[in-house]
Amino acid sequence: MPTRRQALSLALAAGLAPSALRAQSWRPTRPVRMIVPFAPGGSNDIVGRIIAETAAQTLGQPIVIENRAGAGSVVGAEHVARAAPDGHTVLINSAHATVPAIVARMPYHPVNDFVGVAVAGFSPHVLVVNPQLPARTAQELVALLKSSPGRYNLASAGLGSGVHLAGELLRTIAQVEVEIVHYRGGGPSVVALVAGEAQVGTPTMASSIGQIRGGGLRPLAVLAEQRSPALPEVPSAPEAGLPGLIHEEFFPILAPAGTPAPAVAALGAAFRGAIQQNAARLNEMAGVTPREGFDTPEQVMTLVREGVERYTAILRAAGVQPE
Repeated sequence: MPTRRQALSLALAAGLAPSALRAQSWRPTRPVRMIVPFAPGGSNDIVGRIIAETAAQTLGQPIVIENRAGAGSVVGAEHVARAAPDGHTVLINSAHATVPAIVARMPYHPVNDFVGVAVAGFSPHVLVVNPQLPARTAQELVALLKSSPGRYNLASAGLGSGVHLAGELLRTIAQVEVEIVHYRGGGPSVVALVAGEAQVGTPTMASSIGQIRGGGLRPLAVLAEQRSPALPEVPSAPEAGLPGLIHEEFFPILAPAGTPAPAVAALGAAFRGAIQQNAARLNEMAGVTPREGFDTPEQVMTLVREGVERYTAILRAAGVQPE
């Protein structure tokens, strides 16, 4: 039987990186819980379910999606921050970097209490309206909102969510008065929009793309510099006359701080592989585009830290203070 040193040499000769070797030294001993801090049907729920099955095959244990909605993702994120750091609990939360800009008393630290596992991808938000609203362009919507200040509701996915931040940006940049109503996640907020309970929305593409394609929602702009391949007929924010209304979410996958490095490496390798294998599905079903450059825990947490700083600066400049 080869010695450990001989096995290491053979593996290196076969082209396996040290990180891959560390990943092979740990496997979960029971199902892994992926906490989605929003109700089912939102963008995090959709993205998590797309990649979970493939990652589970690599890890050799099921990945169970567990929805823990509340307080704009704070309830679910706190649960993960306090979970045993043994590699069997992870969080997927596109609002992770936005919440600290809006929630005054955070029960956890968004960077120090977590370790980065992977980034599932990036996706712009979309400016949409209920089809019954007499606005077929972004400029018509702005004119309508200005003519009837406070009359219409904007559906948010929860206090501190990326949808909330995008709604605040719309109010500031377009200088309109629209009432922001918080729902318990992206799925319920989209349901409210389709039902006409709310008339205006800035949902994630993942949570709204099905209703957009089916005619349940009318898209007025993709909140990005360029059009999205997932909705090529929808103008970008600059094309729609709102050049400052740019907001893109990203989907970090995180584990509790203190999770052993071999476990983080194994989880990261499994999720990155699942993201790569499902890139086409992520784009088609959720409007999410994976990107390279997030192969280490440090790279993932740098993205989160920079997001916290950026979103906080945006909202403070807009005059929005944490609640």
